[in-house]
Amino acid sequence: MKKVIKIDGMGCQKCVAHVKEALEGLDGVELLDVKIGEASVDIPEGYDFKKIVEALDDAGYEVEE
Repeated sequence: MKKVIKIDGMGCQKCVAHVKEALEGLDGVELLDVKIGEASVDIPEGYDFKKIVEALDDAGYEVEE
């Protein structure tokens, strides 16, 4: 299932790299694209989205609901 995640707190290319690193470390998440303010991912049906939110929170970013 493809999903676009809106992310607060990203302002530069270094932020993009941090978000990529945070999401690439998650099993089952295929990273499609990351740009300032959002990330596109492909996740399996039934995937616990809280894992993504927590990974981004740990990296210092907030997911817009």
